Amino acid sequence: MATVDLNADMGESFGAWKMGDDAALLRIVTSANIACGGHAGDADVMAATMGLARDNGVGIGAHPGFMDIAGFGRNRMSVPRATLQNQVRYQVGAALGMARAVGAQVRHLKLHGAMANMCSEDEGMARDLYEAALSVDPDLIIMVLAATAQQDAVEKLGCAWAGEIFADRAYNDDATLVDRSLPGAVIHDADRAGARMVEMVQAGAIITESGKHIKTRFDTICLHGDTAEAVQIAGAVRAQLEDAGITLAQFGR
Repeated sequence: MATVDLNADMGESFGAWKMGDDAALLRIVTSANIACGGHAGDADVMAATMGLARDNGVGIGAHPGFMDIAGFGRNRMSVPRATLQNQVRYQVGAALGMARAVGAQVRHLKLHGAMANMCSEDEGMARDLYEAALSVDPDLIIMVLAATAQQDAVEKLGCAWAGEIFADRAYNDDATLVDRSLPGAVIHDADRAGARMVEMVQAGAIITESGKHIKTRFDTICLHGDTAEAVQIAGAVRAQLEDAGITLAQFGR
């Protein structure tokens, strides 16, 4: 019987600005990627979200991105590599400290947005940023976009890692995500998202927009928390996986 983790990006509210329904998502997912103040989130939001994750028995991950609140971390940026490594260390350190303060633990790391997309294309960049995170906590499990340069990087590093696929994003034939600016890049239909995840888990492959099957290991499915239908999609994905006899559980090392 197949087993898979469900993760969602969250903790992305900021001050009086609310993003997503984290409380509802935390009743559905098994892992949470919590913003660390780079692309989104703040100290109060991080503490509250980690506390909710702890109370729901959900695994906690640090979710660093470009220091780009205005652009929500979705703008590709040219940052000196050493500076970018320190920005990742800074955000991971904040996550570790806040988790300890609320009686929780950070299990994994997942890069956000444009930073993640760039690392899915550039193995050297991925390796540098993962090494930066691991220099702060060598026990982190690195969550990677399956079958991309991110996976190449962790395989060469020899660290613990978890492969990820996306329920609500379309795929190119090289296993990268279709650019958000293109039609159909983001999937808004909950039933379609659920059905395609069952199909991919049963096939053991990413299925691209062209119908290509990319055989790969994946341990977790991402459900974005920042779309209007996020909770509906998360619920549909979980229900359809369970109906197909697929077990939902946090990924291991």
